Amino acid sequence: MNARKTCARLAPLTLIMLLALPACGACEEVLDLSQFENGQPPAAEVWEDAVFETLPWYAREDGTDWRYQDDGSVIVTISATGDVTIGGDTRKSGKNVFDKQLEQEPSGLAFPFENTRAIFEADDMTIVNFEGTLTDTKSQTDNSFSFAAPPEYVQVLTSGSVEAVSLENNHVLDHGEQGYEDTCAALAGAGIRYSGHLGSATYTTDTGVDIGMLSYQTFNGNYKNIYASIEGDIKALRDAGCELVIVSYHWGEEKDYVPNERQVPLGRATIDAGADLVIGHHSHRMNPIEVYNGKYICYSLGNFSFAGNTKPDDMDTYIFQQRFRVYPDGTAENAGFRIIPCSISSQEDYNDFKPTPMDSGESARVVERLLELNQEMQDTYGVTAVGDYPTEWLTTY
Repeated sequence: MNARKTCARLAPLTLIMLLALPACGACEEVLDLSQFENGQPPAAEVWEDAVFETLPWYAREDGTDWRYQDDGSVIVTISATGDVTIGGDTRKSGKNVFDKQLEQEPSGLAFPFENTRAIFEADDMTIVNFEGTLTDTKSQTDNSFSFAAPPEYVQVLTSGSVEAVSLENNHVLDHGEQGYEDTCAALAGAGIRYSGHLGSATYTTDTGVDIGMLSYQTFNGNYKNIYASIEGDIKALRDAGCELVIVSYHWGEEKDYVPNERQVPLGRATIDAGADLVIGHHSHRMNPIEVYNGKYICYSLGNFSFAGNTKPDDMDTYIFQQRFRVYPDGTAENAGFRIIPCSISSQEDYNDFKPTPMDSGESARVVERLLELNQEMQDTYGVTAVGDYPTEWLTTY
């Protein structure tokens, strides 16, 4: 175990030990009793509860880090979501719908992820599909939709505990190459990793696991280019020391609930080429998940915080979470997955761009919908989907 990992494992336990030290002259000088009612610290059991409330998400009650396993492996938790689109169309006059909503939100630019932030804080890496631009330039597209937000709106991602984005879709060039460069600069300046047509990205977790990311769009005949490059692109990340490789695809048709005959072979070929996880977007609808050679292909995670439509006819989505067990030799294996069903809005009758986890009843409805889509995918393409969609982790550590 390297020094960084040793420190990460011991830090929470050290905190408890320091708080549990007996009173002494030096301690009394720094302990401000005025913060307690009547100048007296709380009873021991209350004090203990207060201490444990400060522990990181990965700490056991004894302060040790459960991500480090006795066999030397490390458990890594990844969260992934669908489309994140903020701002609006600069070709139109007046305030866009996102900025109108922003004016009503006390939390400012933190509002889109305020209902999911705690989920993303309790993982090792969150990756979303960023469909839009962060630029002050004018639109340079004839698309029906063109999305842009000022570069400082990158705070939407940083405040939401998002560490990485896929940046390869049909809107990243809405503001030309300059808009794309501005977007990359804003993301890099905020410490957010991005992958797209300019190259791959890597992220190192605080436990020392290197994750490689690739992103592609399949439009305009790009399938053949992906097939020609995917194996080499993944190998380059492996050669650079990445223990995990995640590949994101912007593919398929809008409003499709199952993948088409071109997506399925490419998803499987990507796993065969060495990817650990495939994540898809573009249909704006949630799709089922295929399990192929023990690895997952999420054909579409639907929308997430999506300012492209104030009243979409389908507001169901889910956060996909997977755990990997990474061994000291760099190999990794699946350690389970779960979904967190969400609505893309905190309101029922309109979209306020604030994804919100569902209650148990609504979650069960989404799971049932996905199981129905499993059957449709099986009947249409003979694709074997996951057997169930657990909403809780089946294994604890």
